[in-house]
Amino acid sequence: MQNNNPVNATIEKWPALPFEDWKDTCETLHLWTQIVGKVRLQLSPPVNHWWHVPLYICARGLTTSPIPYQHGDFEITFDFIDHNLSIVTSEGSNKTLPLYPRSVANFYQEFMAALHALGIQVTINLHPCEIPNAIPFNQDLSHDAYDAVYVERFWHILCQIDTIFKEFRGRFIGKCSPVHFFWGSFDLAVTRFSGRKAPERKGADSITREAYSHEVISCGFWPGIASSPKAAFYAYAARNRLDSTMYPFDQPKLFTIPRWPKPSTSTTTCDRRAIPSKRCWISSRALMTPPLISPTGIVRHWNGPSKSE
Repeated sequence: MQNNNPVNATIEKWPALPFEDWKDTCETLHLWTQIVGKVRLQLSPPVNHWWHVPLYICARGLTTSPIPYQHGDFEITFDFIDHNLSIVTSEGSNKTLPLYPRSVANFYQEFMAALHALGIQVTINLHPCEIPNAIPFNQDLSHDAYDAVYVERFWHILCQIDTIFKEFRGRFIGKCSPVHFFWGSFDLAVTRFSGRKAPERKGADSITREAYSHEVISCGFWPGIASSPKAAFYAYAARNRLDSTMYPFDQPKLFTIPRWPKPSTSTTTCDRRAIPSKRCWISSRALMTPPLISPTGIVRHWNGPSKSE
């Protein structure tokens, strides 16, 4: 599929994205991104808080960024303009897989064959993450939808939110995550850190312990899931306090942003770009009182947004 529209062509930046209209496509794409993401997880050097795992928004869709392999690098990109999956290497070789309605099992087999043809040998865990009653990738024949129109809508929304979150991230001088797309939960998120250790969560697995080893405020966006079929912005905090009392992990706060085109069919929008991060910040900031003071000065910037936020 070829799209020759100029960059400045009129594109609806906040298109309607009713979950029920693209549920099957969303679930299939979620599983495809997990297959690609697990390759990055397997081959990338570990980074604190699992920052070596996510995908990133790029000018054509979602990308792994460069992944080291032997004496070079390769990069995998979901191209949501031409609707291809591309694999390119630093040696100049490449493979392209078309994106169209096909089963997860078929996508997995062709994708792994393409990696092997490029000399990239990797084995991934075949069980999807964060999906109840999931079918192993190589056996999943039930998820096979791909509606290019709704995939493009989803990507255009992610592009807008990526810019919002990057502006929000840039106003904080302490430790802050990149704006990244977690393929496990299928959401775009950014996280600020206070600089303090967080109390251990009883019963947490190794993944959760590493992700929330320090105090965080996170805000993000997800397109909805079958059990909660509405797109939403969210915010939450994992915190400690000055008296070091153990506090439970705070549950995400969800926001419906008004004035999205056709609000009867879609539940998230913003009529001013700064709104989502501002509202997420205000909610999660309230969870952090009393204010924390750090001799490093980092936490001082944690305690309040700039006037423009």
